[in-house]
Amino acid sequence: MAVSIKSAREIELMREAGKRLAHVHEELGRAVAPGISTWEIDALGEKLIRDCGCVPNFLHYNGYPASICVSVNEEVVHGIPRKDRILKEGDIVSLDAGLIYRGYHSDAARTHAVGRISEEAQKLIGVTRQSFFEGIKMAREGNYLHDISNAIDAYVSGFGYGIVRDLVGHGIGTALHEDPQIPNFAQKRRGVRLQAGMTLAVEPMVNAGTWKVRWLQDGWTVVTRDRSLSAHYENTILVTDGEPEILTLYEGEGL
Repeated sequence: MAVSIKSAREIELMREAGKRLAHVHEELGRAVAPGISTWEIDALGEKLIRDCGCVPNFLHYNGYPASICVSVNEEVVHGIPRKDRILKEGDIVSLDAGLIYRGYHSDAARTHAVGRISEEAQKLIGVTRQSFFEGIKMAREGNYLHDISNAIDAYVSGFGYGIVRDLVGHGIGTALHEDPQIPNFAQKRRGVRLQAGMTLAVEPMVNAGTWKVRWLQDGWTVVTRDRSLSAHYENTILVTDGEPEILTLYEGEGL
């Protein structure tokens, strides 16, 4: 496994890629409302990405047909936007987006409420988001990769939720997916030792029911096996010699 260590110049490019993606997510979050189609969300996302001088890295990636993965309710990830898929009050929607800035990738995901949602759905979104922050407490030089995985699992498991095992986080840089793979569930092995200059996409995907998932016939959309709700939260982070730096948080989003 070859995990790339970014130079000072590369880190600055990764910071800018992250900053621009954070802006895209901020605007997409504002657009989520009952009555909007998942196709309209994708169209807006692509426009925002191109307007900031970047390229959507998901578009045509391994054949994926859109710029934003828009996944509703029991859809975990990789939902394909459609003109006839209209968001309605009470839904939750996960938006996974990425872009390329001067050859460097950023990747982030958020799950949003569509209007007023149930307490159960709001709790799932909150736990999933917080599990990311619990995990990256361990993303420090000298710790091990799976310290992140174990911290996410320890937090989520206390709520009785299922952590998706078929999909994991990843390294990121000049490619969207680089080494290492980053599981969101507990591991027996320690994984690689973390070093300053590593850039990672940490992305817990948490289901209200079982951790098990299946792929729909479109070959992309992943759904929960038991049709329970699923939430997704992801940021691109930089490992430093101190606290990790989150590259894809927008101003005012908070920790």
